Order: sequence, then structure tokens, then C-alpha cells
Amino acid sequence: MPRATVRPFDADRPSAASHAPAQWQELRAPVGVFDAGIGSYAVARLIQQRYPWQDVIYLADRASFPYGGKTHAELGRVVGAAIARLADWGARAVVLASNAPSVMVLQELQAFSPVPVLGVYPPVRQALALSRSGEVALLGVASLARSPQIAAYVQREAAGRAVRVVNASALVALVESGAFLSDAAGTQTQVHAFMQALLRQHPGVDVCTLSSTHLPWLRAFFEQAAPQVQFLDPAQSVVERLAALLPQDRPADGRPGRLVCMATESPACPLAGLTETFARLGVALTPHLAASPLPVPPGLQALWPAAAADAASRTAPPSSPFHPFARQETPRVHH
Repeated sequence: MPRATVRPFDADRPSAASHAPAQWQELRAPVGVFDAGIGSYAVARLIQQRYPWQDVIYLADRASFPYGGKTHAELGRVVGAAIARLADWGARAVVLASNAPSVMVLQELQAFSPVPVLGVYPPVRQALALSRSGEVALLGVASLARSPQIAAYVQREAAGRAVRVVNASALVALVESGAFLSDAAGTQTQVHAFMQALLRQHPGVDVCTLSSTHLPWLRAFFEQAAPQVQFLDPAQSVVERLAALLPQDRPADGRPGRLVCMATESPACPLAGLTETFARLGVALTPHLAASPLPVPPGLQALWPAAAADAASRTAPPSSPFHPFARQETPRVHH
């Protein structure tokens, strides 16, 4: 008998429709955008600005927060589960709006994903091109900072030039908790201390990449703490690359795009916390609760067993930081 082929995204799981809001039926070939929380909302907003006719499903997978504390295998499972759920919800394409899993597991998942998936990657070459000193810093979460994939990625992108990979997980937590809104003074103190410590250790750094999609929410704090340093947001380029996967013409009915928010929760990151953050941001968006945690398709469980040790060393990083359909222009972003 021929051996069965493992298809990680094939699964016997309940219909996702029972977790969808009423306006679900009105969405037109939406784009899915996700990470482990509020970080990917900024990317969803950029997509709406760039493609005002495009429907978007924004998934805040707070049950998986933080990505920074997860192993390679854990990231593979939770990111794969989110892609599968967005595909169930009808997404024509998905944006993985997080640097760490984009570098660490996306290449493996793209081989099996039922829809195209674009990732967000640290703009190392851009940072070095802008640097006068030739020394830059890549700020990201712990899993990214310690991964062999990011070491290989940086080595390839930097071509021997100085790139400091720095764990900024403590600052990511300020964003997801909403502390950057409720305690601006305390947030500024922590960001200031972080930048002082970084520049004491690496005084030549004059460009930093904000290589967690949570960190751009702190950009004003970074710029106040270190006005001599330039800060780059990697998320902007993925929005332009998405153009290759979307219709070039506006819909005939002229209807503007809609944004629907789905979210998972955990005791540490309840749905009410996300609702409160939206209210403080002045965002009129209601998050709808999805199954928490998201179910992992059996094929992904077989690929990355829950009890498996971290298998990061087996995965080569992508040969290019861009999706094959990429257009590499940086979009003009209007705030």
C-alpha cells in the first residue's frame, strides 16, 4: 500500500463559521493579517490605507502571546494554526505580521499553506545603507534574538558588516499590555533605559530596525530617548508586496473595504484588554472571540509534536527576505 502523505493543513476540525461575526458573509475575498496581538493591527491599518477597497480580517492571537518566549516547534504550531483558521475564514492571502516566525518557520509553512503567506523581515540592508557609522541594531523578541535562523539571515544580509541583534521583549510587553497608553511616563522611562544600555554597549549604532510589529507603537518613545538614532519599521514593505496578490481594479460597486477583528484570549491576555486598548487608541473596532487557543491541524501536530525539543537548527532561513512575488518599493504611508 502506498504510504500516506502528511498534509499539515489538512484537519478534521469544526467549522470556523460558528466563531465568525454576523458581517462575515459580506466580506469579499479578504486578506488575513495576524500576529500575537495588537502589533498586527498597525499592519491591517496600513493595508486599508494602501488598498482602501480591500476587506481585511485582523486576527489578534493573544492566546499565543508572546511569540518571543516560544521554541521553533511551538511557533510552527501556533502560526500554522492561525494561517489555517484564516484560510477557513476565506482569506485569499495572509500576512504574518511578525518578524520572529517569518524568519524562523514561515518557509516550512509556505510549502503546505492553502493560501499565499507573506512575512515581515528585518530590513538589515536598508538599515546598513542608511547608517553613517556602519553599525546598526536589530531590535526583536527573545526567540528571534537567540535563533540560528536570524544569525544566518543577518550574516547573509550584512555581508560582514556590524549588526547587533538585541532582545527587546520587555518593551513588546509594554505594548500588548496597553501600558504605553495608560502609563506614558513609565513607558518613556523604560524605553530610555533600554536605549541608554544599548548605546553604552554599542556606541556606534545609529540605525535601529523595529523588528517586532509591536515596537513601532513605541516609535515616538524611541525617538525621544535617542534622537540621534534612526528607527525603521519593517512592516511597511510587506504592504506594498501584497499588491501582486490583489486585484488591480477597484470593485465595480465602489464599496470601501471592511475590517473585521477576531481575537483569541488567555487569562493573561483577556479579550477585554484588547477592547480597552482599542478604546484608548480611539479605534472603533470590536474584537470577536475565536476559539482559544486556536486548534492546531493534526498534520501540523505531526510535523511539530507538542513534546518535541526545539528543532530550529534543521530549518534554513529563506534564501531572500522577500516573497517571490515581491515588489520592493517602500510605500508612502499617510498617518
